[in-house]
Amino acid sequence: MAKSYTRYVCQVCGKTSSRAFGRCPSCESWDSMVEEIVQDTTPKNVSPVRGLSGASQVKRLSDIDGQVEDRVPLEMEEFSRVLGGGIVPGSVVLIGGDPGIGKSTLTLQMAMQLAEKNTILYVSGEESERQIKMRAVRLAEDDKLPKNLLLVTETNLGVIFEHISQVKPSLVIIDSIQTVTLPEMESAAGSISQVRESAAKLRELAKTTGITIFLIGHVTKEGTIAGPRVLEHIVDTVLYLEGEHFQSYRLLRSVKNRYGATSEVGVFEMQERGMVEVRNPSEVFLAERMINAPGSAIAVTMEGTRPLLVEIQGLTTPTNFGNPRRTANGIDFNRLLIIVAVLTRRLGVGLGNQDVITNVVSGLRLDEPAADLAVATAITSSFRDQPVRADTVLIGEVGLSGELRMVGQMQTRLREAAKLGFKRAVVPKRLRKGEPWPAGIEVIEARSLREALKAALLEKEKLEE
Repeated sequence: MAKSYTRYVCQVCGKTSSRAFGRCPSCESWDSMVEEIVQDTTPKNVSPVRGLSGASQVKRLSDIDGQVEDRVPLEMEEFSRVLGGGIVPGSVVLIGGDPGIGKSTLTLQMAMQLAEKNTILYVSGEESERQIKMRAVRLAEDDKLPKNLLLVTETNLGVIFEHISQVKPSLVIIDSIQTVTLPEMESAAGSISQVRESAAKLRELAKTTGITIFLIGHVTKEGTIAGPRVLEHIVDTVLYLEGEHFQSYRLLRSVKNRYGATSEVGVFEMQERGMVEVRNPSEVFLAERMINAPGSAIAVTMEGTRPLLVEIQGLTTPTNFGNPRRTANGIDFNRLLIIVAVLTRRLGVGLGNQDVITNVVSGLRLDEPAADLAVATAITSSFRDQPVRADTVLIGEVGLSGELRMVGQMQTRLREAAKLGFKRAVVPKRLRKGEPWPAGIEVIEARSLREALKAALLEKEKLEE
């Protein structure tokens, strides 16, 4: 006879407890413990069958075939880049993002391309087959829909497993994991226990059958995947689709990948016919840049293994209030405060009565310190009304003493800048010998922020000439 019991689960970290707490004893978050009723239907001394086959064998490591994972290539090179070179059979991929950002559109495009040669099963728990058909018609090239793309609207995981056993697809898309339920559990769909157990069973299905599974996940208001944190540990790859709703560009970012590099980024543009790849993002991000405009500087940032050239804008204006405001759009706010303090204290730039606003063009967000020099240069350029040299990029971390510090992958950054036509680069001074600087770009080494600004800013006399 099945027995049920009550437990309390933290919605933030997923830890369980036999009694309720106002504050989670594990992650110390307030009001995050929710009550769940769990029904135990597993007989004692019997191991549950996992996936579609419960068979397992012990093998010698040397006897296992496949030193390199065979990958399924994708027509979308940007998607393939983020996955590490293609889809690994038997892997579980989780894609998260804000509502309406394009998660379902991107996965449906991928499914339609793969369905030309493979059987794909799209399981939707939020949309009807009609709605998915309407989107597919809009995305289809030459109005041809693939015959091997199968659709079903279902939320019961047991029924979904039956469909998979009948169809035998090579790839399954679950849209979304928060809608899937296990009938033997009494908790509501989207609860921590439902999401965790459903994802665990889908993982076992993928590992025992070799079927690739894509899970689409909701995100919380903090921007993380909804559900227990263990969900990201269950899957092999975690991807986030980012972007602003009022802008057309989308970034597909990898934060976990057991089969490739993490922090890899793919760039797409949302158009009427779906997601379109942006093969050269740096050129697109700099297309609308105004030459010789004060307050504009070019930084070279690394997104995974890809260098990106982005425009950083700075604006200073006298404040109308007692305390000047600091506004950071696209960079860390605390990092902006540090740069403003260094400019004020070490270089004598009078920002004490100035509102300082910074912006990264095209909705990108920069987290690495290599953009410090470009941010400081853009702010100083606006304050002094001196433009930055149009053919110059700025790379380097700014220290609290006003010194410049070297950042990683400098050669890759400089080669990308030279490829896009930039002639000069201001970088920190090398204290140890290394490989020579790339050809085609003049590298100016600066020991301090003061030297870097002198080399980067265009003098007013030359500007008037």
